[in-house]
Amino acid sequence: MTEQLYVGIDQDNNEGLTHLGRIVRDAWIFGILPESETCAGWSSAQMQVLYEKVYAAWEPYAHLPSRLPDDLRERHTHFYSTAITTAKKKGWSPDLSEDD
Repeated sequence: MTEQLYVGIDQDNNEGLTHLGRIVRDAWIFGILPESETCAGWSSAQMQVLYEKVYAAWEPYAHLPSRLPDDLRERHTHFYSTAITTAKKKGWSPDLSEDD
């Protein structure tokens, strides 16, 4: 069986507004990864390690953007609003479909 590799946030569905895309984006916010790292070609094991780092980074803030310090909240707002705006222009809807 061939291992599936992550396509990278720049190739992910809906501007990376997926579970894996959010992990990458949050890693950028917390400075775990440089913004130039898309994680293209990463294995599920690599993504799991990244998830654990991102999870730990969120813990002091109860996983709530509203509890982030100003600088991190501004980064969060920038990264997510940019992705959401671009995804909506391409036809993405934040509403849940029957498949969600």
